[in-house]
Amino acid sequence: MTILQKVEEHIFQIHKDTLSHQYTYHNFNHTLRVVNGLEEILIHQPMSEKDTEILRYAAWFHDVGYINSLEEHEERGAQMAQTFLLENGVDVDVVLQVMQLIRATKLDYIPDNDLECIIKDADFAHFSDDNYVEVSNLLRKELQSLNHKTYTDLEWHEQNRDVMLYRHRYYTAYAQQNWQPKKQENLLAILKEIEKIKEKKKKKEKVETNRTIDTLFRTTLRNHTQLSAIADRKANILLSVNAIIISICLSTLIPKLDSPSNAHLIYPTFILMIFSVATIIFAILSTRPKVTSGKFTREQVENREVNLLFFGTFHQMPYQEYEDTLMNIMKDKGYLHHALTKDLYSLGAVLNRKYRFLNITYTVFTVGILVSVISFVYAFRAI
Repeated sequence: MTILQKVEEHIFQIHKDTLSHQYTYHNFNHTLRVVNGLEEILIHQPMSEKDTEILRYAAWFHDVGYINSLEEHEERGAQMAQTFLLENGVDVDVVLQVMQLIRATKLDYIPDNDLECIIKDADFAHFSDDNYVEVSNLLRKELQSLNHKTYTDLEWHEQNRDVMLYRHRYYTAYAQQNWQPKKQENLLAILKEIEKIKEKKKKKEKVETNRTIDTLFRTTLRNHTQLSAIADRKANILLSVNAIIISICLSTLIPKLDSPSNAHLIYPTFILMIFSVATIIFAILSTRPKVTSGKFTREQVENREVNLLFFGTFHQMPYQEYEDTLMNIMKDKGYLHHALTKDLYSLGAVLNRKYRFLNITYTVFTVGILVSVISFVYAFRAI
């Protein structure tokens, strides 16, 4: 059995018996890919028998250091190659060159001789494979398992792009002529995937933004509507209470004021009624609807001066014209957001008017009750 055959058998046994199953990429299959890539280069770029032997030893041993850890695996692989080759009678100068070639397989190492160029190109022959994506995914799975880190599709594609574009190049004439074009195809495929993912991400962000805007308008509109309903209920309560007060005064107190014995109640009764009437008037004003003329010009629409989402603006507008105008608004998201904003602002202005009158109503009612009670107390004490 030749030394090379012993090397092959030794590397196979190490991977079979020692290498962790977490190494889905840097395993015996990867070593075979590198060896096959080396043989492909050697067919078209013949070397001396000694240099060919050195390259083959280096290709088989270049990643054997992974059996311990991925950190500094090149140096461990070089030491393991040294031990095995010296035990099998390989010359020291050959062993030293093999060790140097193994160290040269580091990603960012720049080769300075033909042998280092060849081993570097063989190590990255998979960049030109038709199944590059599948091989790359094996490396992704390995790194995620070892580093306990998850890569998104975008992160992984960008990492592959950066390595292929900025950190790797082919050095031999054969690789540049035969592998580089396929590598470029794989790189372009990655760039397209990155663009596709980014475009999809933009669309998703746009949808989320639109959903956020829709939620904003929907929530604000609901709050405005609820506040308006609360104001109307409060005004209705005051209307009911003061209507009852006036009814009692008209049916019970006023008929008895003709009697001289009840003359002292005339002023307190009328004070109570006056404040009750004033409260009712302000309550009515707070709930009184305001409808506009419902007429506007096309120039006002184009200048975004009218709110077509409020019925008071379009109630006198022909249906077809209203539909055409509203469809144009819906096609223009800027105009639509402008219309919704204007509608919310208009509702806010109406709420401001409601609550202003409602505040006056409560103030009048409170003052009226106090003054009336004081008047009745004073009238009874004056008898």
